[in-house]
Parts: sequence; C-alpha cells; structure tokens
Amino acid sequence: MKFAGVEMARIGLGTNRLTNTHTNIAFIKAAIAAGVQVIDTAHLYTGGQSEETIGAALSPIPDNVIVATKGGFNGGSPAVIRSEIDESLRRLRGKSIALYYLHRVDPNVPIETSLAAIKEYVDRGVIRNVGVSQVTVEQIERARKVVPIAAVQHQYSLSERKHDAEVDYCTREGIPFVPFYPLHGAEGRALEELARRKGASTQQVALAWLLKRSPVMLPIPGTLSPAHLEENLAASKMELSEADLSTLEQRV
Repeated sequence: MKFAGVEMARIGLGTNRLTNTHTNIAFIKAAIAAGVQVIDTAHLYTGGQSEETIGAALSPIPDNVIVATKGGFNGGSPAVIRSEIDESLRRLRGKSIALYYLHRVDPNVPIETSLAAIKEYVDRGVIRNVGVSQVTVEQIERARKVVPIAAVQHQYSLSERKHDAEVDYCTREGIPFVPFYPLHGAEGRALEELARRKGASTQQVALAWLLKRSPVMLPIPGTLSPAHLEENLAASKMELSEADLSTLEQRV
C-alpha cells in the first residue's frame, strides 16, 4: 500500500516503550533489516528517548522507510507545536520529517489552528506529510481543509471497534488508517481456536483480521523483542476467509 507517498509493507512498529540503549539501537536497525518500513514514535514517548534512539539507529533514514512522529499531546497552541517539531527534528537527527501527526486535538485550541502551525513546516519542506490522531470523522474533514491528510491514527483492534466510522471513512477516501494498540484484547476462545487451526499465534490472527478489515489498514504493534517482531511481520502472509471473519467478529 502507499503510505506517505511510499509503497509500504502493511505492518509497522510502535515504539512507545523504546529507551535509548545500545540494545534498542541495535533492535531498530534489525527491525529495518527484517522488513519494517514504518516506525511510529512521538515527542512524548519515553521522555524523548524513543525519537533519540531512532535517530541514533537510522540517521540518515533510508528512503524506503517512514519514521512518523507526533506532537501536541499536552497542548495544541502554535508555540507548543513549533517547539515540539523543532525538538523532534533534533532528536531524529534529520532535516525533515516524513510524517507528522497532531497527536490529539486540544479542546481549547481549534484543530485548524494547531494544523496551521504544522503546515508552516510543510510549506518550508521540513514536514513532508501530515496526519491526525484520535479524531472524529468531522475533525478529519476539518483537517483536510487546512492541509492534505496522509494518515489517521486511532486505537483500534478486534476487541476495540468503537472507531468503525473512522475506519470506514478512511477506506472510502483512501487514507491510511493506523491502529495503535492493535493487539489489545487478543484473546478469547474463537481467536484461540482459529489460531490453532492456522498454526499461528492469537496475535498473528488479530493482526491478520485488521489487514482484512480494510485495505488502508497499517497496524503498528509495539515490541522490543526481535522474536515478536518477526512473528508480527509474518501475520501479513496469513489468509482469513469470510467465514473466519464472521466467527471472530461475532464471538470476540
């Protein structure tokens, strides 16, 4: 699928627990070697260590890899947004950011105001693509009037489907939908039975369900384990039938 203008494998890596250690720098390098093309981070993750680790591991970032970061979680004023973008650039050791999300909408700042600050960096060529996180369909539509939206991020999984409307909107509009915590609640008899039949883990089945749910879906399961990373990536090869989907959706 196309993600931020680049043809991407459909399972990425979340890094909300990534700290700046030699082991984790090596892990990020190994993740890219294993086929990960989307790494998701944020200004606030592990006090900035997540971005710093990615910068140390990947600078310069390969052309076929998208490092997406986020800002504005604790305030969406233009001053806060600009400060966090500048700091993320420094930590990531780059001259530009491939994809930058507004981390959440500040209830005291119109989404248009926050995005206008991000658009300043788009106009300067510092941010190449913009996303929004934890938004409603109405907010996505408002955002698209300020700047093209390249991705939408939300908590979404087999057991957490309250954002079906946003998934369906993104599917219709061809906007990549990036579920965080995609393995939340990856348990239950139906999931376990299907995993046994497929010779797979319940986590792999849960990821395969997401990929089947929409062609614009790109999950970002977080892990610090090379073995779990390989397992997650292998889920993209799993085929689920319509009967499998029906069983999972009715019984989970």
